[in-house]
Amino acid sequence: MGIEVEYWNEPGTPDARTLRRRMEREGYTVFEWSDRPGTNYAPHSHPEDQSHWIISGALTLSVEGEEYTLKAGDRDFLPAWTEHEARVEGDDAARYLIGSKD
Repeated sequence: MGIEVEYWNEPGTPDARTLRRRMEREGYTVFEWSDRPGTNYAPHSHPEDQSHWIISGALTLSVEGEEYTLKAGDRDFLPAWTEHEARVEGDDAARYLIGSKD
């Protein structure tokens, strides 16, 4: 099982507090993170399931040769041990929630 992506299709812009509550109800431990423009993460994986929910800016994930650019409201689901890379796109910082669960 690889990455799953959900693109924002709800009215309005995403609200960090609301998104955090939704992730916590799903059983995730959640923290907020921010990266400067141009930030790159080399290939890596995590021992737990993770989900990134973008609040603002844009983050591109590379998984198994495919790229997924997530913008405000978009979300990914990465199963444990899924190798991925990430980079911040554009001139703005990327602000997002990271949820993890065993």
